[in-house]
Amino acid sequence: MTATAESRVTEPGTRAKIAVVALALAAILLIAALAGGDQTSHRSASGSFGWLRPAPPPADWKVARIPDGATLSYPPGWKPIRSDPGTATVALIRDGDEIVGYLNVTPKQGPETLENWASFRPDHNRDEGDRSERVIASSTGLPFRGGHGSCVIDDYTTSKATYREIACLAAGSRSSAVVVAAAPIASWDEQAGTLRQAVSSFVP
Repeated sequence: MTATAESRVTEPGTRAKIAVVALALAAILLIAALAGGDQTSHRSASGSFGWLRPAPPPADWKVARIPDGATLSYPPGWKPIRSDPGTATVALIRDGDEIVGYLNVTPKQGPETLENWASFRPDHNRDEGDRSERVIASSTGLPFRGGHGSCVIDDYTTSKATYREIACLAAGSRSSAVVVAAAPIASWDEQAGTLRQAVSSFVP
């Protein structure tokens, strides 16, 4: 038997030890991978709403107020458009009738709660006839001016376009209201900063 052949021979006891060590290492790697995945998920959800920092709007922004007392601030160039009684809607419109940015505030009206908002909002959109509903992120316990709330970021398709929205249910000291900030996917990158600022300045 040559030296090369001898180097390939392992005693039975040694093979068993190697197998045990290999299994232990595999278990450690699996636990680490799972833990890392959880941390990534938590960081992703938190990071999705890292921009939500309650603050007053810029001085030149206007304010829309609904009877319940919630106030929605919006920038110059945005115009109020028709909406349901007790609500307020403003939009940035180009080329006559193309909505490239949309803001709405509506008082809490049904069984929506801070706890169920992550499922309630997508279900509501589907009930309204929206298609291809896809939740990107959701979170609870988020800060608002004078309150706290739960938010969802999601995409959906209507008969006219595919939209992305930030939809939040916020509870204040006197009432709760929903604020929605949306734009067509094609305009999202352009409008996202304004929409986030509007949500950050919202007062329920």
